[in-house]
Amino acid sequence: MKKIVFATNNAHKLEELRQIVGDRYQVLSLSDINCHDDIPETADTLEGNARIKAEYVLQKYGYDCFSDDTGLEIDALGGEPGVMSARYAGVAHDSERNIDKVLRLLAGVPIEKRTARFRTVIAFAQREEDGKEFSIKYFEGKVEGRIFTERHGTGGFGYDSVFQPVEGDGSTFAQMPPEQKNAISHRGRAVAALMTFLRTQP
Repeated sequence: MKKIVFATNNAHKLEELRQIVGDRYQVLSLSDINCHDDIPETADTLEGNARIKAEYVLQKYGYDCFSDDTGLEIDALGGEPGVMSARYAGVAHDSERNIDKVLRLLAGVPIEKRTARFRTVIAFAQREEDGKEFSIKYFEGKVEGRIFTERHGTGGFGYDSVFQPVEGDGSTFAQMPPEQKNAISHRGRAVAALMTFLRTQP
């Protein structure tokens, strides 16, 4: 089984990804390859941040690597939080504070105007056959929805408890079992595009 690195130590994202990929590849985390470096995400786009991480791992550790960056884009907030989604409230990966800020900023906005989308961009860094050069390819997934006025559900992570996808039964991502969410999620669609590409590789 071919090994491939997913440039994350986020247990939720890693488990979700492994469920999507199945047994075609052995997906390793950063800690699995003893990478404990603080890889800065300094780009101002999802594509840029994803590339930084994937390229860093390939060049320093030698593994083909893919990395994702995901943003929640809320129309009533001019596309925010976008690339700042994980640290919207000022502290990285504090999901509850991030949600609190979104709900506060959307207070009074009617439900029909709370349209939003999740967008995931995957950058895949792959060593060429000569072992010297490498290429970067991008894969994107997107799901449209809206932001509820309060949290619903206890599953998922991030903004899942307030995001209701247009496709589905009216549940938030946090109310859906993993297989239901993965079938329509932004990350699921981006990974599906990546897997379609990988199946063409020798």
